[in-house]
Amino acid sequence: MEKLFQPFDLSGITLNNRIVMAPMTRRRAENDQLAVEDITATYYEQRSSAGLLISEGSQISTRAYGYTNTPGCYTREQIEAWKIVTDAVHKAGGRIFLQLWHVGPYSHPLLQPNGDLPLAASAMQPEGQVLTPEGHKDYVTPKPMTEKEIHQTVEDFGRAAANAKTAGFDGVEIHGAHGYVVDQFLRDGTNKRTDDYGGSVENRSRFLFMIVDKVIESWSADRTGLRLSPSFERPGAGDSDQANTFRYVVEKLNDYQLAYLHISEMISPDMRSNYSDKTALPLYRSIYNGTMISCGGHTKESAILALNEGQTDLVAFGKLFVSNPDLAERFLKDGPLNETDKSTLYHGGTKGYIDYPFLAS
Repeated sequence: MEKLFQPFDLSGITLNNRIVMAPMTRRRAENDQLAVEDITATYYEQRSSAGLLISEGSQISTRAYGYTNTPGCYTREQIEAWKIVTDAVHKAGGRIFLQLWHVGPYSHPLLQPNGDLPLAASAMQPEGQVLTPEGHKDYVTPKPMTEKEIHQTVEDFGRAAANAKTAGFDGVEIHGAHGYVVDQFLRDGTNKRTDDYGGSVENRSRFLFMIVDKVIESWSADRTGLRLSPSFERPGAGDSDQANTFRYVVEKLNDYQLAYLHISEMISPDMRSNYSDKTALPLYRSIYNGTMISCGGHTKESAILALNEGQTDLVAFGKLFVSNPDLAERFLKDGPLNETDKSTLYHGGTKGYIDYPFLAS
């Protein structure tokens, strides 16, 4: 049997296969509490044949919010709603981690408490627009975090992690990728600070490791994952020495013995047959001693290749899981794949969420 379908021991959690459902924002928390709805339990339950589910990004606080109708994990109502999801997944035999999320500057005063400016590493206005209650608006120049706000954000990560445990999750994933607040601190293109959190890579990574330390106070390190995107750059949000920045971070992560390191990148078709030359994965595989997840445009064939070459331990799939709730079975049986209706990726209730057909038996 291909490695893709073999069980995997994730820090004492037995995964039925090495297929991971990647975290994907679906924006279905359509209530005032920003709590997931009952249909979200159905959504994740349908996909529980994956070895591991990683939830959509869940805000750690009101200050972390930036995308309309995305859920949080910082209130009692949100915790109780997530309990329904985790119960459904566990009854279906699945395992699920909660992704902890702070969007940083990718927000707007109309989405922030008291109309405050979004928080970020530095006062750098992102390119693009964000959906607000008053329609799409340009991003604004965010407020650089004070040291007090940095420590408060670290506490918020820790509190949300503890809430995830109360809600019945099997672990948590810290979102440190894709230009959001943790990634912003890491990169010298977005971190222009001159204090203890800016300048050298040691300083720029301080915020990340403070968060990791705080989260594992609630969860043991082996139930805490981290997502990074070393080769992903938003416009104007790069790093002058990307390889060495992330080399330092990944080397230091070896001290923690986390559940996993989740590397997110965009794997184009020409990369899928030549990992050694084309992707960042082999570099970080050679540095990191623990479990790795590879994510970013994989096909079944590229996943099998990456596993067989020893470049990763688990493979995450995103949009294929949107339209194929039984993706693991389809891969195993070489079944056809449903196409994704991109018009229903966000918002929209049940349509394009829990109504995709399963493989006919």
